[in-house]
Amino acid sequence: MQCPKDKNETLVDGFLSGDLPVKHCVECQGSWISSTEYEPWRSQQRRQMIPATYVTREVGTHFIPPESDMKAGLCPECNRYLSRSKVMAKNPFYVERCPSCGGFWCDRGEWEILEELGLHDSLEQIFSGEWQARVRSVLQSEKERDATIDKLGPDVAEMVFQLAEVLEQHPNGDFGVAYLMRRFDKPQ
Repeated sequence: MQCPKDKNETLVDGFLSGDLPVKHCVECQGSWISSTEYEPWRSQQRRQMIPATYVTREVGTHFIPPESDMKAGLCPECNRYLSRSKVMAKNPFYVERCPSCGGFWCDRGEWEILEELGLHDSLEQIFSGEWQARVRSVLQSEKERDATIDKLGPDVAEMVFQLAEVLEQHPNGDFGVAYLMRRFDKPQ
């Protein structure tokens, strides 16, 4: 088997999480996780659904995705292009999966972050539309927050964020929002 990211390297046997057999690239330090090995291993793990907040968790702040994370890869088992899926909104990186044979590719350091997040035993969840929609939603909210800070300055923006939280929690918060909208809806 050839490395999906470095076609000149042959994958060697290795293990993740102590007992999950993988094929490992000595050069780029990525790992190929065959579905025929992953599924039985996964069935032995204590599985749980990952809450939506995991998309925004700040783990691996020291982790910098390797350059190979941005490269397209070919499946070492069936030679098809691997599909990519963004794992997190903060400190984002991609895990690749073969749409044909179902195997996964993790670049250097990614498996350790997946373990830290508790996602290592439910990789298929990362490839769901629901997970990817959450990632996009969080990224959009962060852009909106940054734009608010940019336009209003950090002090005023912080007041707006605090007021928004108060109004969200208040049973008549929509009245407060309507009041503010009327204040700014004056003819020019």
